[in-house]
Amino acid sequence: MLIGSHVSIAGGIFNAPDNAAAVGAECFQMFTRSPQGGPAPKLTQEIVADFLERCKTHKISEWVVHAPYYINLASEKEILRKSSVRVLREELERDSLIGAKYMMFHAGSAKGVGSAEGVKLVIDNCRRILDGYTGSTELLIEISAGAGDVIGDTFEEIAEILHGVDTDKSLSQKMNVCFDTQHAFGSGYDLRTEDAVHETFAQFDILIGLSRLKMSHCNDSKIELGGHKDRHEHIGDGLIGTKGFKAILHHPKLQHLNLYCETEHELVAEDIKKLKKIRG
Repeated sequence: MLIGSHVSIAGGIFNAPDNAAAVGAECFQMFTRSPQGGPAPKLTQEIVADFLERCKTHKISEWVVHAPYYINLASEKEILRKSSVRVLREELERDSLIGAKYMMFHAGSAKGVGSAEGVKLVIDNCRRILDGYTGSTELLIEISAGAGDVIGDTFEEIAEILHGVDTDKSLSQKMNVCFDTQHAFGSGYDLRTEDAVHETFAQFDILIGLSRLKMSHCNDSKIELGGHKDRHEHIGDGLIGTKGFKAILHHPKLQHLNLYCETEHELVAEDIKKLKKIRG
């Protein structure tokens, strides 16, 4: 179980490994482009080689990429759905060039189409993203906090999407899951005690399967259980609390997960230290 964080790529993606090492991260997450929009910076052979050499220098063995925030595979606007598919496929190809293990995305909002149609659209568009894809970076859907009409805030909905993609046998098991502690807590999954953590992940195992859980964003929560808002807090300072994170890090069936903090940069090094101490 490695512990790391999201890091900046200011000045170029080759700076990400240095930024990770500076905060004590054993693994790291990054964007490869602006999360708000615009063209993706070109990844030349020189840039990729520099990036990989710095990962080697800092002895970092895993890095992942977060998809841009503007993605919406369930949009009522066809042009936005198509551009989201194009960007996610392009991102998977880019991430394979730099050896990223995973690329996670938020499915988007079903506003204007309804949840049932929104789930169908996400399934269809995930199939389009993966059709013919042969790269090494794995596509992960991230559980959401469930604000408004956002798709993917329940284990049942995530399972429906995965199973829908799996019905195409060529794509079976090609997409898996990124857990986010704060999003799950905001969606109503209790993580505050050992018993609660075991119950939550037992539900996950029944509905989705722990084998499909590949990584986790590790964030405390500023909002209450079931508050349906995306509000990250520093480890131990929120409503999940240290007891909850201790239960997660020591859960016998979660030892395959690597954890990535997505907290404010000023204190993320402290969050990493706290998690390492809990890990023991």
